[in-house]
Amino acid sequence: MSLMSTKTVAVLGASYGGARAAQVLAQGLPAGWRVVLIDRNSHMNHLYVLPRYAVLPVHAHKAFIPYSRLFASALEAAAQSDSQPDAVQPVEPSPHIILHAEVTSLSTHSLTLSRAFPEHGVTGNPPTLAFDYVVYALGSHLPAPINLWGPVGNESEAKGGPVQLGTKAGGINWLSRFRDQVEHASSVLVVGGGALGIQYATDIAEVFPTKRVTLLHSRPRLLPKFDEQMHSEILSSLSALNVDTILGERLDLESVRTPKTISVNGQLERVVRTENGREIHASMVLLCTGQTPNTALLKDLVPDAIIPEGPSKGMVRVKRTMQVAVSLPEPAPTAGSAPRDANPEEIQEVQRAFHELTVSQDLDTSEASPVSESSLSSGYASGYSTDDEEEEEDDDVHLHVPHPHIFAIGDAADAFGAINAGHTAYHQGEAAAKNIVHLIKRAEGDLGEELQRYAPGAPAIKVSLGLSRSVYQINGVVGTKGDAPHDLDAHLMWRFYGMDGEDVDMHV
Repeated sequence: MSLMSTKTVAVLGASYGGARAAQVLAQGLPAGWRVVLIDRNSHMNHLYVLPRYAVLPVHAHKAFIPYSRLFASALEAAAQSDSQPDAVQPVEPSPHIILHAEVTSLSTHSLTLSRAFPEHGVTGNPPTLAFDYVVYALGSHLPAPINLWGPVGNESEAKGGPVQLGTKAGGINWLSRFRDQVEHASSVLVVGGGALGIQYATDIAEVFPTKRVTLLHSRPRLLPKFDEQMHSEILSSLSALNVDTILGERLDLESVRTPKTISVNGQLERVVRTENGREIHASMVLLCTGQTPNTALLKDLVPDAIIPEGPSKGMVRVKRTMQVAVSLPEPAPTAGSAPRDANPEEIQEVQRAFHELTVSQDLDTSEASPVSESSLSSGYASGYSTDDEEEEEDDDVHLHVPHPHIFAIGDAADAFGAINAGHTAYHQGEAAAKNIVHLIKRAEGDLGEELQRYAPGAPAIKVSLGLSRSVYQINGVVGTKGDAPHDLDAHLMWRFYGMDGEDVDMHV
């Protein structure tokens, strides 16, 4: 911790997880503390509606939600819950701020921004913000078909300039240009059978029923993390919309980098091929093939926290408290002793001892640190534990927290099997924020509760299958709906950010 507390909690990223963390912090921080929420976008980008609005841009303005009432609505809700039912509780002016800027570097107790905010004390060259705690919620680099900071469709580079990027006007313009490209394309190839690819393929096929649409997926099943009934329902809808679905074949990316072209009915189409040699031609190719964790800033700060290989490559390790963590070294055999198979219980005991030692060393190096050793102990909190509490209590003992004030949530975090989704980021943000409040209060003498430990629930998902139909899986139950509004109920997310969901107000 810095020698002089700034009483500042920085939250990097204001999407689903970061926004929830900021709200919980605003409601729970002691007097004199402030939250500084930072995002490169002027408005929250509601990612789940972007594929739909890229095909139906008449709703595009609903995808970009102002941050202006995020803190006010949270504080009003807290004041209301603390007051008598009929009492009118005045709300004090909020000390919390939202900065529209990019984070350019991150160190242990400060960060730099792409622009200065002298009215908030963010000055210098480069502009610098000091903090006591930080929540890293910068998510992942989005796939090209919904990356509003990148090129549109077949464009070779992003257009719009620095003023347009990251603004509501720029986002609406991007979605409109995307729709124009889809409309003029003779055929569309969607690569990737996740939720994004499925939504694009079915929406385009329904809005443009005469257009040839192909969905290519590398696995034999769609959404393999979910029940097979999900796959069957989706496949049936794709067939009903005349989408040509190719499963179990992976795209040869070299054919995308150096494609050949052919003329089909007077229009040029790109020819790509799968690794099996199948050739597919389309005038528009949408690569909906996953996301890359946006952890470069954390890698510079805590390189050993970033997973180097495997399915979680690039993600940051976290404890169940959502604190950034590094792996402990495996204990080395005693010199001169004969090698033997390691006893898991012995390894765990050594790792526990090493954990306690390194935590004590970390605390001893900062006299002014408000974090006590007791504040690093973790317990299960209601709403975050699972039925396997005893097993899970030890499943992160191999991880050490080098900086107890640095937390990571959302798509950037390797959070014990949690899927990358807005609702998981929401709960992770809530857990991280509550733990920060606990740490601050403990530093001020209130021992309070133990830190909460996050445990993801069962995977849940809802996927649109054309303009009105959808399939979902919640708590293991698979079902379908057939009356979804074309704007996908965007007003509900507006309310979460404290805004009126009436269409007349969604243009702000």
